[in-house]
Amino acid sequence: MKCPRCGSEMTVDNHRKYPIEMCYNCGYMEGRNFGENPQGVSNFQHLKGLNFNELVAFMVEGIGVDEDKLSDWLTDIYKEN
Repeated sequence: MKCPRCGSEMTVDNHRKYPIEMCYNCGYMEGRNFGENPQGVSNFQHLKGLNFNELVAFMVEGIGVDEDKLSDWLTDIYKEN
């Protein structure tokens, strides 16, 4: 099943009383009323709220680039500023 919010593949989470589909990239859980755009949050606003590892995972899934290359590139940009 594809996530309605970010479009990545959802995973079944069996750690609850009943299994639900969950997106580990953006945090969407099956049955929530987020739709495609929760509370008017744009993709850029969503990215701003992620920690570094979540940001890399979200971008790797969406862009399809190598995770190590993206992580190194983002780290280099951070060191320059």
